[in-house]
Amino acid sequence: MAFNLYEVLKTAKSEEDVKDIYIKALGLKGYRKGLIDIVTDEIWFEAKDKGTVSTYAMFTQLLHYVQAALNKGEIVPSLLAVIDTEKAAIMKTADVLPFLKKKTIKWGKSASQFPKEALEQVSAFIGTYLVSFKISTHEKEFIQTVKEAIKSGDIIRTQITPDNLKQVFDRWVEMIGREIGEIAENKYALLFFADIMSDGFVSTHDNLPAQLLHKNNSPVFMLDGKLYELGNKEGYRRFWAIYHRPPDEEYRNYLLERRDSLIPYDERSFKGAYYTPLHVVDKAYDKLTETLGKNWQREYIIWDMCCGVGNLEVKHSNHRNIYMSTLDQADVDVMYATKTCVAATRFQYDYLNDDVTEDGEINYSVTNKIPEGLRKAISEGKKMLVLINPPYAEAANNDNLTVSGGKNAESKKGVSKTAVGRTMEDYGYASREVFLQFMYRIKKEIPTATLAMFSKLKYVNAPNFEKFRDAWNAKYLGGFIVHSKAFDGLKGDFPIGFLIWKTDINGRKTPITQIRAEILDKKANPIGEKTFFNGLNSALLGNWIKRPRSNNIGVLPLKNALSPTISTKDVRGTKWADNAIGSMICKGSDLQNAGTQTALLSSGYCSAGGFFVTKDNLWQSAIVFSVRRLIKPTWINDRDQFLQPSELLTDEFKNDCLLWMLFNGSNLTASADGLEWNGRTWSIVNHFIPYTENEVGAQNRFESNFMVEYLKEKLLSLEAAAVLDAGRDLWRAYFTKTAPRIVRDELKLNRPDVGWYQIRNALKRRNQSGDDLPIDFSVFENAYQILTEKLSPQVFKLGFLRD
Repeated sequence: MAFNLYEVLKTAKSEEDVKDIYIKALGLKGYRKGLIDIVTDEIWFEAKDKGTVSTYAMFTQLLHYVQAALNKGEIVPSLLAVIDTEKAAIMKTADVLPFLKKKTIKWGKSASQFPKEALEQVSAFIGTYLVSFKISTHEKEFIQTVKEAIKSGDIIRTQITPDNLKQVFDRWVEMIGREIGEIAENKYALLFFADIMSDGFVSTHDNLPAQLLHKNNSPVFMLDGKLYELGNKEGYRRFWAIYHRPPDEEYRNYLLERRDSLIPYDERSFKGAYYTPLHVVDKAYDKLTETLGKNWQREYIIWDMCCGVGNLEVKHSNHRNIYMSTLDQADVDVMYATKTCVAATRFQYDYLNDDVTEDGEINYSVTNKIPEGLRKAISEGKKMLVLINPPYAEAANNDNLTVSGGKNAESKKGVSKTAVGRTMEDYGYASREVFLQFMYRIKKEIPTATLAMFSKLKYVNAPNFEKFRDAWNAKYLGGFIVHSKAFDGLKGDFPIGFLIWKTDINGRKTPITQIRAEILDKKANPIGEKTFFNGLNSALLGNWIKRPRSNNIGVLPLKNALSPTISTKDVRGTKWADNAIGSMICKGSDLQNAGTQTALLSSGYCSAGGFFVTKDNLWQSAIVFSVRRLIKPTWINDRDQFLQPSELLTDEFKNDCLLWMLFNGSNLTASADGLEWNGRTWSIVNHFIPYTENEVGAQNRFESNFMVEYLKEKLLSLEAAAVLDAGRDLWRAYFTKTAPRIVRDELKLNRPDVGWYQIRNALKRRNQSGDDLPIDFSVFENAYQILTEKLSPQVFKLGFLRD
């Protein structure tokens, strides 16, 4: 485990502990301890065991020793430092020598008993020279600075590079940004770049959106014609004592292009401010050449209507053919400052709102922002390529940001949409997806454009987008998928597609039945191919099973195995169903949902996406459960849809699935008394015990023997029978000993008819205690793995998934 200086300092009990911890962290060699706390040939340290003494007071004490050494003609090292459990600071001895040579300070009787006047004099002088660090946030910089200073004899400030940009920005906000009055959080990045792209007085770039200026010898920022001053300047001084500016010339333009990574997450997800890595852009250009021919850069007019700072276009060899628009004027300013695609036409344009009339038509005269050359290319039907990496968020997020300032960010309904979104009411859920709003306007505005787009793959095969697919007409030309981790800031593991389409909205309908794409890993290396299938929603697995209606019998709504819901809004699962024995969580129809939204419960499920399990639908429930859990979700298969079986299902397959479900980790069936919900005390009964009381050595009667009777009618395969036999041994082991009170309370072990969830977890707790011989799970695990390996290929063979 990596050494964490701040965490280890929390354990310090004395000043000696503090010294030893810092000695280890800094790797000090040839050190001595004495009147001066730590002495090496290169640096002296003053240490304290608490963070209550100020940096200036510690330096006053240390300088007393320096003054004494100078008076005696002794050698003083080139560096001085102070340390405690919370902070540290370092300065060069040479910077303080002129001050000490004046000998105007009255030091007092001892170093630790300095008068107030000495502290004031020292503080007034050294503030400009010392470099301070807060250990909880600047540990790495402190250690690096001290080690480099010892090596070189000088304090070397940390360079700002692509690797530490986000970290530096976060600290800039903490130390400087918060001190700037009346500035919106989403403007911090603009001021940050004005600050770092300067040596303190002269900027490295002309025409940046914000400027660093000076007023009365103090730094101020100008943005949109308004001056912003710092409330407190100490953080500014401390920050620039740690970091070096401006960044090296080789990094400057790239750092400016990474403004996307510094935008607040909610705004970033709506604006689509996710930097397309250049190694992925290279692959996109290769795919365009392969698909459209080697002369595509000369033959096509390009429009990227969400270009950001232009990195999708920098690889293009014919910038005069490119139109680049973006929502933020600041992005345009950055492109001008960095001289990105100088020959291209770059302009600010809100593609989802500008020039869209109330009736959904497009009228360029509303804003007059669209360049004449672009209008002409569109009207004359020239060969046009829309090359975009649009936003992936839902439109509702934008309204929450712009209308309410984020205060209602949890709200998804009842908020206004973009102008384009308001014209898409017939498209259902798809109208909420920002990238589909781009596609909708493109099909209307440039109906025969070639579209090359980075996006999620929802529009290809997700059930909620069937209406969109019916209305959108395009022929798939080729493309690839790449791991979402290739894009800095995207959360989750899923494929981002770069798919190329030839649209022809008024032509003969070309339905999307399947597409095949190359697979690239996050480094954009090819690792295979993947086919994505699209079918009718009626063919999805979720529509295969009969879902019983609720009756009037009240039941406890659970959020997991043993916990009643605490929600008060839209609570489901409060009524039972005729002949129900439990319920199943079965949300979504794809592998993304199946991994976390598949489970079996002994009572109702409190949220949407569940159904009741009865004797009649148990065989189907077991198959749906098993099929959804047998295949592990990956970033590649994330969007694959589960389908109804296309082949005959044998009794052996049905029974294998039943046993696989009964002993799966997502079988959360249980029993319990005394569960509290809605002012009442509830009990839940377990109907899924596959053994009799005598088989497992239970001391009392099980309330339900449903599963024993159900299995009597079944002929089990050797693999299923082996799981049942191995599971019986674990059930017996549970009943050989009463669990400790803390385990009984946690797992609600207050009834004999415990479930598989309780059995396996109680036995694991027993093994962890070390008080008993460990229970061996290996026989069961081997048997279960054999059954898993038997069933997994059948998921594809029987048509539940296609490959």
